[in-house]
Amino acid sequence: MTVMEPQRENDFVPVRDLRQEVSEGLFYTHVRLSQSTSKTLENSAFLYGLIELLNEKGIISTDELDARKKVVGERLIAHLKEKGLGVMLQDPEEDKYSFPGEVKIDCENRVHLCKATCCRLRFALSKQDVHEGIIKWDLGQPYMIAHDKDHYCTHMERGTCRCTVRENRPLPCRGYDCRNDRRIWLDFENKIVNPNIYREDWPQCETSGDVEKETAA
Repeated sequence: MTVMEPQRENDFVPVRDLRQEVSEGLFYTHVRLSQSTSKTLENSAFLYGLIELLNEKGIISTDELDARKKVVGERLIAHLKEKGLGVMLQDPEEDKYSFPGEVKIDCENRVHLCKATCCRLRFALSKQDVHEGIIKWDLGQPYMIAHDKDHYCTHMERGTCRCTVRENRPLPCRGYDCRNDRRIWLDFENKIVNPNIYREDWPQCETSGDVEKETAA
């Protein structure tokens, strides 16, 4: 009978080293977050002070400011998404397993035409998705759904276009309705697809003028 030697303490050194490196990395991150928070508070105090002064002097009104804030906020969010900056999460968030608005599409009768193009759309995951640990996210753009080099969702089975995480799929996948999305269907009922879905730069190409002419033609 072979007697197994007891594990030596040194066998665990690499694990301790890894833990130490992770700990140091988290400490650095937390310090930077603390510094950023302090700076944000300082800037916020300055900005709110300026707004109060302008309001008191009758130069701007609160209603005007709220209206402009909404417009600028939407513009900044769009810019962040376009540049891949910041952390993206679904907001507001809803439990995907009790979501009542799931859309039913006869995908099996259409996927040969649309090529599962909806699986090329990008969107942010929810905290529920991230904590669950099943849906992969883009490490370069947290927490956007992960796509492979072919621009398709990493969870789509190539060849069959089958979703490999269907039971756990994110809420946008459950609620997305392609029927009125002209980026995909020019005529859903008659199964006429937008020819631009076969382009490498879809859906970004849908915002350019030359593509709009192709689609209209």
